[in-house]
Amino acid sequence: MMNQLDSLQFREVMGRFPTGVAVVCARAHGSAVWGVTVNSFTSVSLDPPLILVCIDRAAASHDKLTTAQTFAVSVLAEDQADIAKRFALEPPETRFDDVAWRGASDGSPVLEGAAAWLECETNGVMPGGDHSIVLGRVIASGCSDRGALLFFAGAYGRVVT
Repeated sequence: MMNQLDSLQFREVMGRFPTGVAVVCARAHGSAVWGVTVNSFTSVSLDPPLILVCIDRAAASHDKLTTAQTFAVSVLAEDQADIAKRFALEPPETRFDDVAWRGASDGSPVLEGAAAWLECETNGVMPGGDHSIVLGRVIASGCSDRGALLFFAGAYGRVVT
């Protein structure tokens, strides 16, 4: 197990790897919707189409998201840093306040204005240290022509071409 100094150094080192920013959402137990910001999100396989997301076990919405049978991933657009912060920091019950979204075929929220989105069936949940690794089989997806939000060295940014 890492000591605190090693953990902070590891976080700093990993912060030098630019990532996209996504919000993972699910409709859990009836009508309640849940979501959390992640930057640990990647494709796993093209055939079948699989992705993975990592959810912090300390996140308030961890249990709802890791037990959902389906979920949606919204890849945030470059002007959605405020949404990234909201879904990372605000209480789960207020995260969707004044945020435009539509329901995927299963009812999972897809955030409006996202650069891309994926609707997934949960294909497995595995322990990964202080996170849970959620494997999802992509059953629908789409993208816009909007640029993606990036995260690098603790700050949000955008792709410059």
